[in-house]
Amino acid sequence: MIIRAATTNDIPGILRLQEKYLVVNMPPELRADGFVTTRFTTEQVQELITFGGAFIADDNSKIVAYVLCGSWEFYSQWPIFAYMITRFPNLQFRNHKITTENSFQYGPICIDKANRGSDLLYELFEATRIALSKRYVTGVTFINKANKRSYDAHTKKLDLIVIDEFSFNDNEYYGLAFDTAASVLM
Repeated sequence: MIIRAATTNDIPGILRLQEKYLVVNMPPELRADGFVTTRFTTEQVQELITFGGAFIADDNSKIVAYVLCGSWEFYSQWPIFAYMITRFPNLQFRNHKITTENSFQYGPICIDKANRGSDLLYELFEATRIALSKRYVTGVTFINKANKRSYDAHTKKLDLIVIDEFSFNDNEYYGLAFDTAASVLM
């Protein structure tokens, strides 16, 4: 298994995995094992690759996990992210205000069910943290409160801190943050 920055050639595999675990494509009984909520196009994934915020787990030329991260300018094209940005003036993390200049959107992260429970979450997170720490002091994300598996993984395994809770489009969310300078110990 290789963890690496995604390339243009990886886009079809990223999109296949995305469609498999996209919440709107999953029956409710399977959602307890985790899901992703944001659908990306080929062009959007390419933009994140160019930005340096796309990483994959490559298992013999098969993509079994990915994480996509980017600037708030990029993510603001989706209403939920634009809403999150409006909440920033009231948010702090580690004694500094959260802004669109000092933070980036971490996620979504998607790991194929057969590979969950492995070190892939940690390895993809660390690849992202290290790469984006050169530009940002904080990573920010949201997790749907219905996605307990993702919440537990990010707060218990990666020590992300809840900095906000909000409602959007009839769903409840946690807003979380992490320090890009601090390695997560496994």
